[in-house]
Amino acid sequence: MTYRIVHYINQFYAGIGGEEKADHKPELREGFVGPGMQIEKLFNGEGKVVGTVICGDGYYGEHTDQARTECLEMIKGLQPDILFAGPAFNAGRYGFACGDIAATVGEELNIPTVTAMYPENPGVELYSKKTFIAITSDSARGMAKAIPTMVGIGTKLLKGEKMGPARLEGYIHRGIRKSFFHEKSGAERAVEMLLAKLKGESFRTEYEMPVFNKIPPAAPVKDLKTATIALVSSGGIVPKGNPDHIRVSSAESFGSYDISELKNMTPENYESIHGGYDREWANVDPDVVLPLDVMRELEAEGVIGKIHPIFYTTTGTGTAVANSEKFGQEIGEELKKAGVDAAILTST
Repeated sequence: MTYRIVHYINQFYAGIGGEEKADHKPELREGFVGPGMQIEKLFNGEGKVVGTVICGDGYYGEHTDQARTECLEMIKGLQPDILFAGPAFNAGRYGFACGDIAATVGEELNIPTVTAMYPENPGVELYSKKTFIAITSDSARGMAKAIPTMVGIGTKLLKGEKMGPARLEGYIHRGIRKSFFHEKSGAERAVEMLLAKLKGESFRTEYEMPVFNKIPPAAPVKDLKTATIALVSSGGIVPKGNPDHIRVSSAESFGSYDISELKNMTPENYESIHGGYDREWANVDPDVVLPLDVMRELEAEGVIGKIHPIFYTTTGTGTAVANSEKFGQEIGEELKKAGVDAAILTST
């Protein structure tokens, strides 16, 4: 039997272009394209890539329902036995698209689906329980390892072979815990782990807990009447036309804009490009997300000293933790150099 394989990739790996082609609409090509060649090769004649579905990351993110429907129909028409998507590495929008189409195809067509991402890709949190996600490095430098891992997982799924633990098979934990008999009781194993820890020996926990950075809160502002206050937002408020091309989701950059001469945000000059909420009212009155109007009133009344002349903005939906930390550090450094006393952080 020769398995029918369909591969989903974005505009970059299809050789169409980069960010300038991110609005590329769904397209179907016969056979393999780009990394699909290696997928087919690793099946050693047992599988053939019958078609490649291509869609721009921006198009999938901004027109998700339509893109999902169009891609699903293309995939369905090829009558696949399995879908591979990506690998997406740490590209947030690509990860979202790969996870979304893989989860959709798995549910609608009842076939195995496999994608691949870096653990911090926002697509992992959204779709790790809905599809198999092979673990990759953070960039395409890890392609040579990612594709074999994907194919290994996919082959087992196709053949109905027993899937081992995530850490051994190379995929991201799906939150599924299986019961089995162990030669030692939980109490014995717990004591053994504790003793190993006390001795400084290596051990592996049976229940990994998430680790979050603990950031101590800043000291309160001593005197608001003399304080300089900055406005920072992850609500996607940008000058009309989004001149710096900040992404609607999975942001990889932030913008900084001069508001020294503005009393309030107007729909003629500013808009929200955020892809994670209904922007209708934000685009009628951008002040509902970035409250410059109220801050000017407080400034005029002497409640605060003054508003920092630059505001900072990005989009928060799907943005990787690593990027968020990077934005915060860079913005914080600029505010510190400017002598800002406090910042009001607005979201959605």
